Amino acid sequence: MKVETALPIGGLDQVAAAAREAEEMGYDGVLSFEVGHDPFLPLAIAAEHTERVTLGSAVAIAFPRSPLTVAQMAWDIQALSRGRLLLGLGTQVKGHNERRYSTPWPSPPGPRLREYILVLRAIWASWQNKSRPNFRGKHYTYTLMTPFFNPGPIEHPHIAIHISAVNPYMCRLVGELCDGARLHSFCTPKYLREVILPNMEAAAKKAGRSLKDIDISGGGFIITGETEEDVERQRQAIRAQIAFYGSTRTYKGVLDIHGWGDTCLRLHRLAAAGKWAEMGQEISDEMLDQFAVIGTYDEIAARIKERWSGIVNRIAFAVPIRNQGDKERLKALIRELQAI
Repeated sequence: MKVETALPIGGLDQVAAAAREAEEMGYDGVLSFEVGHDPFLPLAIAAEHTERVTLGSAVAIAFPRSPLTVAQMAWDIQALSRGRLLLGLGTQVKGHNERRYSTPWPSPPGPRLREYILVLRAIWASWQNKSRPNFRGKHYTYTLMTPFFNPGPIEHPHIAIHISAVNPYMCRLVGELCDGARLHSFCTPKYLREVILPNMEAAAKKAGRSLKDIDISGGGFIITGETEEDVERQRQAIRAQIAFYGSTRTYKGVLDIHGWGDTCLRLHRLAAAGKWAEMGQEISDEMLDQFAVIGTYDEIAARIKERWSGIVNRIAFAVPIRNQGDKERLKALIRELQAI
């Protein structure tokens, strides 16, 4: 199993040191999230200050960015990192596209993202092979690239594309076209086995591929700490996170498969009323156990293995580092997870 960790989200001045430390700790990859800041700038900094770790956007929201601008950023980071970029893309939901990004939502997102991926590949192929651009789709067109604007070929032209996948269409899209899936934390083993994997596998088979060709990054929520008291404190915080995601009707299918669909509707009403503090109370212990792997530091690696071994091959994992002892413990946990 590959083990990844998040880059700091507080400021770009923290990224270089954090990326170097992640590599020294033995991590396989670092991740940059679109949470208040652009996800690509930290990856460029991390690329310059590391030699080995993969560099993943987890995830960049696609539709507010034109395919060409994403293609350019990805091409430059791929060249700078000598082939270590994992381009993670997602669609977000209609409300955020329209009201946060000022981006139109003219049609269902799945087919648009499929075409977005195809045009990215067409752009990169034209740069690498100096071929004439000739992509005409329903949503995107790429038919002009003069030599002045062509960055030219690079050493590692295949850029891995990972997409966020929850609903069946996106899972099939992973199987058909993508190098990997960035599973949402709001995912249970039952939903993964009964919805995500069958759809990925069916589409992969149709495209002449298999699940072995696809990275699956996931693991849900992880609740861990040095003592049982530490674990219990985290339980309450994670209940609130699960409730926040559960209030999004787009994710109702994850709850439906457990017979918990009504919880989504209650959470949505509470969120609409601004009653955020009450939402965590809707998440039962049974729900928490499905969405989170829970255990102390001594237990957590074995419990992650029990739940995700043979299914997920990338996982994000971190624990607080306050002293050298914490650092050595984290190094040991990373090695344990990598042995899965």
